[in-house]
Amino acid sequence: MTIALRRRLLAEFTGTALLVTAVVGSGIMAATLSPADVGLQLLQNSIATTFALGTLILIFGPVSGAHFNPVVSGADWFLGRRAGTGLTARDLAGYVAAQVLGAIAGSVLANLMFDLAAVDFSGKDRAAVNLWLGEVVATAGLILLIFALARSGRAPIAPAAVSAYIGAAYWFTSSTSFANPAVTIGRAFTDTFAGIAPTSVPGFVLAQLVGLAVGVGLLAALYPDAGAAADQVVVPTDEDAAAGRRP
Repeated sequence: MTIALRRRLLAEFTGTALLVTAVVGSGIMAATLSPADVGLQLLQNSIATTFALGTLILIFGPVSGAHFNPVVSGADWFLGRRAGTGLTARDLAGYVAAQVLGAIAGSVLANLMFDLAAVDFSGKDRAAVNLWLGEVVATAGLILLIFALARSGRAPIAPAAVSAYIGAAYWFTSSTSFANPAVTIGRAFTDTFAGIAPTSVPGFVLAQLVGLAVGVGLLAALYPDAGAAADQVVVPTDEDAAAGRRP
């Protein structure tokens, strides 16, 4: 493993961990401060997640691209294969492992910060067809947004655009927009506001993979050469800049 890849994997691990910490921690705080108002809890949770995600992309984007999401990394690998851009298969395996482990660590950290058991598997059932449909929509939209920004040379605005999309999708999707297999797995490790029962995880992940396929299909129709910009996803890394690959 090269030093550069180690740095990228550390960035993906740490960024995903802090993202899940923000999701879970803000959910715990919201439930504590507004115990009788679920709508207000969701508002507080979504605002904190939106701000945290944008900030984390700014911090870790120059190192790893700030994917924090296996479906984003998977699309990056798939679309970039023909153009010789994006992640390699080895990179993809490392990114996914780092993201999943980071997500679990993020839930554990949030639990500990709020004086809860380090691991307390969620009992919140989220298994329903309408929720899976929400995940398909949320994930497809996220993939389309990220790669459209990269293809059109607007990757530098990704921190604001991606975080704004996720914040909005909290409210316009029935599932509150997990849109991320790693985050879904991580949220199973906390029995709090943001939790998901382990038995509900496979359905959500499958729906997210369907959303990935839908998003890639839309990209093929709208931006046939989107793979040429895979190096700019989510934001260009320092290595891309050094190689002159910024748009």
